[in-house]
Amino acid sequence: MKHILFIPLFTLFTLNSHSQNGYWQQHIQYQIDVELDPETHRMEGREKMTYTNNSPDELNRLFVHLYFNAFQPGSMMDARSRTIEDPDERVQDRIVNLGPEEIGYHHINKLLVNGKKGKFTVDGTLMEINLEKPLKPGAKVTIELEFQSQVPVQIRRSGRNNAEGVAYSMTQWYPKMAEYDRDGWMTDPYVGREFHGVWGDFDVTITLDSAFLIGGTGYLQNPEEIGHGYPLKGKTLKRPDSKQLTWKFKAPQVHDFAWAADPDYIHNVLQMENGPELHFIFKNDSAIYDKWQKLQPYTAHSFAVMNSTFGEYPYKQYSVIQGGDGGMEYPMATLISGTGSFGGLVSVMVHESVHSWYYGLLATNESKYPWMDEGFTQFAQFIVLDSIFHRNRLNPVRGAYNTYLSIAEDPSAEPMTTHGDFYHKNRVYGINSYYKGSTFLQQLAYIVGDSTFYPAMREYYYTWRYKHPTPDDFKRIMEKASDVELDWYFNLFLQTNKTIDYAISELNSEGGKTKLTLERKGQMPMPLEFEVTDKDDVKTRYYIPLSIMRGVKNFTGLQSATTYTPWPWTHPFYTLELPIKMENIKGIELDPDQRVADTDNDNNIWPGYGKVIFEGSPTK
Repeated sequence: MKHILFIPLFTLFTLNSHSQNGYWQQHIQYQIDVELDPETHRMEGREKMTYTNNSPDELNRLFVHLYFNAFQPGSMMDARSRTIEDPDERVQDRIVNLGPEEIGYHHINKLLVNGKKGKFTVDGTLMEINLEKPLKPGAKVTIELEFQSQVPVQIRRSGRNNAEGVAYSMTQWYPKMAEYDRDGWMTDPYVGREFHGVWGDFDVTITLDSAFLIGGTGYLQNPEEIGHGYPLKGKTLKRPDSKQLTWKFKAPQVHDFAWAADPDYIHNVLQMENGPELHFIFKNDSAIYDKWQKLQPYTAHSFAVMNSTFGEYPYKQYSVIQGGDGGMEYPMATLISGTGSFGGLVSVMVHESVHSWYYGLLATNESKYPWMDEGFTQFAQFIVLDSIFHRNRLNPVRGAYNTYLSIAEDPSAEPMTTHGDFYHKNRVYGINSYYKGSTFLQQLAYIVGDSTFYPAMREYYYTWRYKHPTPDDFKRIMEKASDVELDWYFNLFLQTNKTIDYAISELNSEGGKTKLTLERKGQMPMPLEFEVTDKDDVKTRYYIPLSIMRGVKNFTGLQSATTYTPWPWTHPFYTLELPIKMENIKGIELDPDQRVADTDNDNNIWPGYGKVIFEGSPTK
């Protein structure tokens, strides 16, 4: 697949070359001003949200997420973490044991709606604002808040004083407007999964002890006052002699804002030749220093592969920050663990930065479609790592297949359409979202052909970035690019637990002709490719499309394949005639490129499986 990775940029599809008739989305402008006290871990904040209703609906109420409220004993996140069959080891019963000075909270002290006192109620992690007058289509409303928050001890993702000694990982740290889209309000309470946000612009001011270095989303507006390694671009440092610094950030056209702060952070900057300015912010620790220095060119390599293969990253900056709690993606930044092996550090950096394409810019509703974020990201991660480490694997995504197949026929498996919060096992959620999700994409590339799939992935990116695409939006891009019907694949692989198993059933010499009979043993149909090797070790490729595809795979750029008539999915057996005498066949292999998630590969090879019938002789 290496010939695909570095396609010249002039072949990319034009930005937003296709419009979506009838599509709309809301818009928001945030002005947030906070002051954090590192002695009490409390934050005083003022926030102004200017919200535009671009929907065709009148809105009688608004909803705002208060994520810090999840980190309290008795919260839904606490209860879920203690009752799920396989709890996250980082959470388990830690929330229920938090003391009053360790919990998180958002206390709303004042609310104004268009300058007048507003009415609101709070239910856990959700605030409901009742509007006196309906917000009509095309109209704006201004919400002003004054709030006090306490940063929780870090349990998961957000918080303070984590295991790696990072002072503050400030994610989901502000009152955040809930999204209203074509499916209505997205008011999922926070139980530890993913997020969905309104596209908009952020103007954020953070005041903190001057010893702290801050990194995160957005562009720093006052580097001449800050220092801390931020490029001055010809300006002179005018840092005030003060115990506090006020950091001013702006982030255009994003749907979230995250930051981290620590007094021991080091700040490095690497400007890519054809890419963003990369910022690396990590603890001044000799045990990790060399690894974080070595990580920097690998990060540039990752962005280069993503830019050429999946579409160009549009922002001028990206920050890789030691956050100390696994890895989590945010617009223009990621927070990752800083310790561990170098290979692990590269892998998590690649994964979280690739999220900039699928979480950060395509911004699908992760709760409803976690596989469209995690699965797409995991898929691209395999492709990038294959390039970075020069692996040149036949199927770089094969490891994902193996993980998915470990539960494919398990009674605990659930369909990929399960809402992220409602999986009964964390393990099933993880395998479905990451590994079955990436398997889904690699099989789709097999179905339509790589030379169709990768340009279509770029078209999907350029058409739908800065929006909130759904599975149907993605499917239509792929169908138009391939001229193949894909309803059957999206339905069966996403909405059911049906599995794939094809087998060589019989090889038969009859009337001097060689007949091969194949069997569909699994409940899910797939187009088939197989390879016949003759006694001189010459390999010939054959292809059987499905009748429900109403089209065939594009083999452009690949070896040619003899195409047989389509296989109706209702027929468990398919018999074809091979243009080679049976005595000249050395071997037959189904799916020689290992691109199908077949539950039993043992029955894909002859000799080794299937009846053999020679003309005029009994079955062997």
